[in-house]
Amino acid sequence: MFRLIDCLATTGDVSAAFSDRALLRAMLDFEVALARVQARLGVIPSAAADVIASAMSPDDFDVVALASEARESATLSIPFVKALTARVRAIHSPSATCVHWGATSQDLFDTALVLCLQRARPTLQIHHGRLLRALLVLSDRHAESVMLGRTLLQAAPPITFGLKVAGWASSVHHTGVALHRAFDQALVLQFGGATGTLAALGADAEATERALATELGLASALGPWHTRRDRLTALVSQLGLYTVSLGKMAHDVALLMQTEVGEVSERGGGSSTMPHKRNPSSSAIVLAAVARLPGLVSSFMTGAVQAHERGVGGWHAEAPTIAAAVEATGSALAAAVDAVEGLTVDPERMRANIAATKGVVFAERLMFLLAPKSGRESATALVTEAIATCQAGERTLSQVAAAMPEIAAQISTADLELLEDPRTYLGLAEPFRRRLLGPIVDLLS
Repeated sequence: MFRLIDCLATTGDVSAAFSDRALLRAMLDFEVALARVQARLGVIPSAAADVIASAMSPDDFDVVALASEARESATLSIPFVKALTARVRAIHSPSATCVHWGATSQDLFDTALVLCLQRARPTLQIHHGRLLRALLVLSDRHAESVMLGRTLLQAAPPITFGLKVAGWASSVHHTGVALHRAFDQALVLQFGGATGTLAALGADAEATERALATELGLASALGPWHTRRDRLTALVSQLGLYTVSLGKMAHDVALLMQTEVGEVSERGGGSSTMPHKRNPSSSAIVLAAVARLPGLVSSFMTGAVQAHERGVGGWHAEAPTIAAAVEATGSALAAAVDAVEGLTVDPERMRANIAATKGVVFAERLMFLLAPKSGRESATALVTEAIATCQAGERTLSQVAAAMPEIAAQISTADLELLEDPRTYLGLAEPFRRRLLGPIVDLLS
């Protein structure tokens, strides 16, 4: 279980993949798989593999003692192997020699870390799928819900809420595809022995390496990657990019929830002292993760340049960094799902906010109606005058324009009557929406 201080930075499922028990289970899985493979190849006796497999469970380890001893050797692997070997020796002394045969500390720990990543991945995939489905439904439902476009946080010509949601979905999909590839490339076995040659295993080295990868359900790398950390760096970087796509969505939702906007609302988010408030709580959790990820990506990249055949310091910084990155992403993703699945949308408020601009957001439309007839400079001057008159009084832009002879003489009454109808000034909003959602529809169908 995660600590209370981390409750907004992770979720139970993702945190469990990196718990003490999960890490010890992954380390045991490596040692047991290694023993079984070597027994099948005749490298160690079958009886020794059986003893190693049954010697300990994660609950048998003294976690406090392991952590204390790990600080002396700068790796958890050494006290772990020591404890496992002692237990095997107590059961069958000759088998103790076969524990961790031909492997090195980094083989054990790196592969255990990869196994933890492998176990965290399904939770992310499940929530990713839920989010895409929820976004698809939300976009389709509001394909015709017109709203203000907003540029530099200022009112601009209309769009549809369906198009906005499709933009969120497209980013989530594209970064999700890249994250899927990054996981595939990172889930590879680390097995190179002391300096990455597996010399201790002699003629059995290659067969052991291939069989061990298969036994653990991991890909076999082209070679040991003790100091080539590009795969893990790419994964952490892609986690950062993925949360950016979630952050864009959360930021929009939070802004649209502002009291003076009021176009959408999340289902949660009460206040401890102000009963009237409905805060963007899920969006806040997403944005908190987005705030953390760049630092984690930077930290991982800083340690990725490692010396010779085993690094000092950089390798030792990786595990908590990558675990934090995965957990933060999982937290953001779960919160994003909650925000979208429970989002309330108010199309009437969207229309009211368009109307509250008194039509000035259609100034672009008016100018493009005038420009072909009066020229760009003249059209700009006339529209600027109309906007100033509109903002100084109670009339809308179309009413002011109809009362200006220079404009009324060049634009038909019918065009002026349609000037402030947002449904007739959406351009390619719907084709773009469908285009953005196309790959997602194909994926989910």
